[in-house]
Amino acid sequence: MKIKTKLTLGIGLLFLLIILFGVVSSIYINVLKSDTENILSANYNTLEYTHGMLESFETAGKRSVEKFETNLKKQEVTITEAGEEEATKDLRTHFDKYKESYDSTLIPLMKSDIFRIMEMNMQAIQRKSNLAKQTAQTGTYWIAITGVLCFLFALILLVNLPASIANPIKELSESIKQIAARKYSERVRFDNKGEFTELAASFNIMAEKLEEYDNSSLASLMMEKKRIEALINNMNDPVIGFDEKLKILFVNEIATKIIGLPQKEIIGKSATYLAINNDLLRLLIQQFGPNSNEDKSKQLKIFANNKESYFEKEVLNISIVPTGEKSPMLIGHVVILRNVTEYKELDFAKTNFIATVSHEFKTPISSMKMSLQLLKNTQVGILNVEQLKLVESINDDANRLLKFTGELLKLTQVESGKIQISLMPVDSTEIVKSAIHATQTQASQKMISLQVSIEEDAPKIIADSEKTIWVLTNLISNAIRYSYSNTVIYVSAFSQGNSFKFSVRDLGPGIDKQYKERIFDKYFRVPGTQEDGTGLGLAICKEFIEAQGGAITFESEFGTGSTFTISLNVAS
Repeated sequence: MKIKTKLTLGIGLLFLLIILFGVVSSIYINVLKSDTENILSANYNTLEYTHGMLESFETAGKRSVEKFETNLKKQEVTITEAGEEEATKDLRTHFDKYKESYDSTLIPLMKSDIFRIMEMNMQAIQRKSNLAKQTAQTGTYWIAITGVLCFLFALILLVNLPASIANPIKELSESIKQIAARKYSERVRFDNKGEFTELAASFNIMAEKLEEYDNSSLASLMMEKKRIEALINNMNDPVIGFDEKLKILFVNEIATKIIGLPQKEIIGKSATYLAINNDLLRLLIQQFGPNSNEDKSKQLKIFANNKESYFEKEVLNISIVPTGEKSPMLIGHVVILRNVTEYKELDFAKTNFIATVSHEFKTPISSMKMSLQLLKNTQVGILNVEQLKLVESINDDANRLLKFTGELLKLTQVESGKIQISLMPVDSTEIVKSAIHATQTQASQKMISLQVSIEEDAPKIIADSEKTIWVLTNLISNAIRYSYSNTVIYVSAFSQGNSFKFSVRDLGPGIDKQYKERIFDKYFRVPGTQEDGTGLGLAICKEFIEAQGGAITFESEFGTGSTFTISLNVAS
C-alpha cells in the first residue's frame, strides 16, 4: 500500500471516529437537556402554582380569592400528567362554589384537590428524574465506548504509521551514509513497501554504477585530482599552475584575489592572453623558459589585502622523462608567491632603527676621537707611557666603533633603497692604487706582501669610484685579516670580454663549501672565526657592486685560501 493511501485511510478513519464521538455526545446531551427542561417547564411550575394557592388560604378576603384565581388559571394551562386534568376540574368546581357562598366547608375539599395535584407532579418529577439519570448513564457509556475506540485507533496509528514511514527512510539514510563512505557494495531491499520499493531499486542501480566507477582507474585519478586541488586551495600562499603552452591549469583562491579575476575566468585560459590586460600575470610569466630556475626567486610588490604587500616569487619548471626516452621534457610551470609583507615591515623598522642609532653613535665617537687627538697633543700636557698606551687603546676602539657605525649606515642605505650611485667613466688603475694605499699599513703590520698585477693600458670602467674603492678596500682588508703572517695577497685587474674584473686572492684558511650560499648574507660570519668583524662588509659590497650593474663572486677551497672577483662594465 502506498504511503499516501495509508495516510488517507488512517487519518480519514480517525476523523470519522471523532465525528461519531461528537454526534453521540451531542445526541445524549440534547436528550438529557430535554428531560431536564420537561421537569422544569411542567411539573416544577405546577408545584409553584399549587403552593401559591395554598398560601392564599392563610389570608381572607377578596385579595386571597384573586390570588387563588390567578394560580388556578396558570395551573389549568400546565396540565401534563395523567389524572391531573380531572383533579384540576374538581378544584375549579369546588372553587367556583366557594366564590359564590364562601362556604368554609369547601376549603378542605380544595386543599385535598391541591394535594392530589401536587402528589401527581411529585411522582412525575421522581419518574422523570430517574429517566434523566438513566439517559445520562446511557450517554456516558456510549461516549466512553466511542472515546476508547478513537483512542485505540489513534494509538495504533501513532505506533504503526510513523514507523512504516520512518523505518524505510532510516534504512535508506544508513545506506546513503555507507555509500558516502565509499562502501559501494551496500544495497537496500524493501518488500511490498510501495514507493520505497521503487526508491530502493533506483538507489541500488546508483550504487552498482558507483561501484563500477570506483573500481575503474578514472575514479582513482579523479580522487587524486580532488586531493591535489584541496591541498592547493588550503595553501596559505598564492599558487598558479601552467602547462608548457602557458595555459593556466589550476589557481588557488588566494591567488585569484591578488590577480583580481575569478577562477572560472582563469582556469583553462591562456596566460599570455590574460596578461594583455593583467599586469601581475604579465610579470609572472615573463621569465618562463627552460633556464628560469637559475633565477626563480624574486620579490614583488603587489597591492593585496587593501595595502601594498610584498611577495617572493618562486618559479618551478616541471619536467618529466617520457616512457622509453632519456631526455626530460618540460610539461609546465608552477608559480608560488610567498607573502613576506610582515617580515618586510619588520625589516623596514629594523633598518630605520639601525640608521637612527648609527647616526647618533657617529657624532659622539667622532668627538671621542677629537678628544683623543687633543690628549696626544703635547701642548695640552705630556702623557706618560702607560697613559699613551691607554689613549692608543681607546683610539683603536673608537676607530672600530666608527667603522662599524659607518658600515651600518651604508647598510641602511642599501636596505632602504637609498643608495646614491654616481656612474661615470673612471680609471680602473686608480681604483686599485687607492685601495692598495688604504690597506698598505694594515698589511705591513702582519708582514703580508701585496702583489699587484694590473693590465697594461687598462680601460676605463663605468662605476662609482668612491663605492668601488670602498668595496675593493674591504675585500683586501678581509684578505689581510684572515691570512697568515708572512704570506702574499694577490690583487689583479684585467679585462675579460666586455667586463673588467678586480680579483683579490689570499692564502688563508679558506671557506667551507657548506657556507658558500650564505657568505654574502647580512651579519653572517663563518663559525669558528677568531677575527673581529660585523658580518656586514660582504653584504654591503654585493649591494654596491650590483647597484652599479656589476657582479661579485668568490671561489674557495677549505685550507687553500679564497678568491673574490668584482666584475664591472667597460666604458665604451
